[in-house]
Amino acid sequence: MDTLAVLLRGPEDLTLDTLALTDPGAEDIVVEISHSGISTGTEKLFYSGKMPPFPGMGYPLVPGYEAVGEVVEAGTLSGFAVGERVFVPGANCFEGAHGLFGGAARRIVTNCERVTRIDRGFGAEGALLALAATARHAMAGLRKDVPDLIVGHGVLGRLLARLTLAAGAPAPTVWEIDATRRGGAAGYDVLDPEEDPQRDYKAIYDASGRGDLLNDLVGRIAKGGEIVLAGFYTEPLSFAFPPAFMKEARFRVAAEWTPDDLIATRALVEGGALSLGGLITHEKPAAEAPSAYRTAFSDPACLKMILDWKGTA
Repeated sequence: MDTLAVLLRGPEDLTLDTLALTDPGAEDIVVEISHSGISTGTEKLFYSGKMPPFPGMGYPLVPGYEAVGEVVEAGTLSGFAVGERVFVPGANCFEGAHGLFGGAARRIVTNCERVTRIDRGFGAEGALLALAATARHAMAGLRKDVPDLIVGHGVLGRLLARLTLAAGAPAPTVWEIDATRRGGAAGYDVLDPEEDPQRDYKAIYDASGRGDLLNDLVGRIAKGGEIVLAGFYTEPLSFAFPPAFMKEARFRVAAEWTPDDLIATRALVEGGALSLGGLITHEKPAAEAPSAYRTAFSDPACLKMILDWKGTA
C-alpha cells in the first residue's frame, strides 16, 4: 500500500512524494487523512535545520502531528470500526522515511492506542486538538496556577486564554508585540508589553518560545510567582540570578500533552466549554504543500495553516 505524503528531504527541501506504507497488523488501523496542521514550532525548526538533537530525528522525514481522518481499515484486535472519525498525532509507518511526526500524508497506518475517537462533526478544527491538549497539559494538575499573564497571542496563547476562561478563572492579560496578532480576543485583553505597567503577576505562561524574555518576565512576577515555559526553546536558557532570588521565582517546563489531556480537551470542546473557532487562518490543498509550509513559517498573519487532503489520490 502506498500513500502521498509531505516529505522533508533536508532543511528547506520539502516536496510531495509517494511512499510505501508498512503492512497493518491486528492492532493497527488505516486512516485516510482529511486535514493536517502545520506546526510553526517544532516543525519549523526541522524545516529550517535549527532543531537541536532530538530522539528519532533525521532526514528524510514526514512531518505533521496534527491530523484528523476516517478509519478505512481496522485490525481485528483494534477495537475500531471502519467509518469512525479519529484524531491522529502522527505515525511511523513509512518505508524509507522517518516518521518522527508522520501525520502529513493522505493515508497512514498506526497502532490503535495512538488515536482518539472524535465527533464526526469535527472538520479541519479537529487537527487543533493536539495544541489544545498541550495548553491544557501546561495548566492542569496539582499546584499549578492558571495564568494571569500569557506571553504571545498565537494559537497556543489563545488556547491558554480560552482554557483559563473555561476554568472560571479571571480573564488573563495577553502580551503580543505584533499588532497583526492582537485581534481575535474574546473576554480578555491583548496588550503591547510596553503598555502594561503591572509587576505582580502570580503565574506567567510564555507561549512565545523566546528565551531572551526571561529576565523581563522575572521583573513582572510577584514574590514567589511562577514562570511557565510553554513554548519550545532551541537555545540554552539563562537568567540573572539576583532578581530571581529577590522574587523567589519559580520556573516550570511544560512538556507535551498526554492521552488524558487529549481526552479531557476533547470533552471540553464537544461540551461547548472550549472553542477552537477562529484559530485556522489559512487552508490550502495538500498538492500545494511546499508553498503552504513557506507561508506558515514566514507570514505573521498565519496563525494556523491546514492542509486539505480530500482531493488527493
